[in-house]
Amino acid sequence: MSIFKKLTFLFIISFVLMTVIGLWIDNINSKRVDNFAKEKYLKVIDDIFKNIENKNYIETLILKNSLEIVPVLDNNDLETIYSQNSTFGDISILKYKSSNIYILKIKYLDELYIFKAFEEESLSDKNILNILVFLDIFALLMMFLFIIKLLSPLKTITKDIKAFANGNLSTRIDIKSNDEIGTLANSFNKMASSLENSIKTREELLRDIGHELRTPIAKGKFAIEKIDDSSQKELLKKIFNDLEKLTSELIELEKLNISKLNITTFSAETLVLESLGKLYLEDESKIEIKIFEDFKINADLDYLSIALKNLIDNALKYATDFPIIIKVGKNQISILNSGQKLSKDLEYYLKPFTQELIQRDGFGLGLSIVKKILDKHNFKLIYNYENEFNIFTIHL
Repeated sequence: MSIFKKLTFLFIISFVLMTVIGLWIDNINSKRVDNFAKEKYLKVIDDIFKNIENKNYIETLILKNSLEIVPVLDNNDLETIYSQNSTFGDISILKYKSSNIYILKIKYLDELYIFKAFEEESLSDKNILNILVFLDIFALLMMFLFIIKLLSPLKTITKDIKAFANGNLSTRIDIKSNDEIGTLANSFNKMASSLENSIKTREELLRDIGHELRTPIAKGKFAIEKIDDSSQKELLKKIFNDLEKLTSELIELEKLNISKLNITTFSAETLVLESLGKLYLEDESKIEIKIFEDFKINADLDYLSIALKNLIDNALKYATDFPIIIKVGKNQISILNSGQKLSKDLEYYLKPFTQELIQRDGFGLGLSIVKKILDKHNFKLIYNYENEFNIFTIHL
């Protein structure tokens, strides 16, 4: 989960909690105001009952408690907060919903008194509390937006770093700020410039070395043809062929460090056929292909076929019996060959210039190239030994 999603999630939780707390406080405050009003007006009603015959005193009570006589009562949106029946009449204290207007109903024998009262002070306290809760929620929202804006350059930084990691060495982060994020961007730009220069210098050196090595090799192979001694001629041919193969593999291994993948979509069957095409097999009966489920792959066909070709080549080289088997299943391709189990862990053979000592035909670079290609694609190579078969599986 990205940091922005985490912040949004935390904000939503905080916002919901703040809203619930605000509503809960408002409800408690409303109940407190209602209880206060009930106690206050019960005393007024009791006083009215005791002096029901004294009209002057009742008028004084009305003025003293800021009561207003209501000739006709609108019963809409009224809720009862207190009521009591007695022998000579009944009393009720009602309230208009979502307001601090109270209605006092006093029925004495055949007479009905209806008064309206307004608790302005309580309403003011309640409004102040609601405003404070709203300001807390608003401050939380502003804080969230500020943090999102503050961290928004991280998206640009992440995008540019990914582009640089994928081979676009000219990528630079265009962020100019005086905080830690600006310092990070400047540090990355300096590092990227240094790495780009180093890699370009290394690439040029590699290209020059490859050219300089191939030229004398070609001249040597041409000069061999003038040698009459056939045994010496074959030995020198093998030496120059091995030297040419080693040079090509070293250059290929180094190119993998700086090359950019050409991602396309193709089938697993296409990959197998492309890999076999790179082997130039003389005896096709040495390989058996079993496609249980063909599937689509998003990768660089050229490089991935080199990786699979190297695995097939190793299987042919070390097999004690033929055919070797290529299995294509769900999102994986396996190469099986009969033979002895590897004497060391797979990681040992993935390093350059490592191979089984019993056979030295090669330079131990094949699996190292396979590892680099699969790592660039984020694919995995797994080794198993079952039923006297070495099994190398590429998980795609």
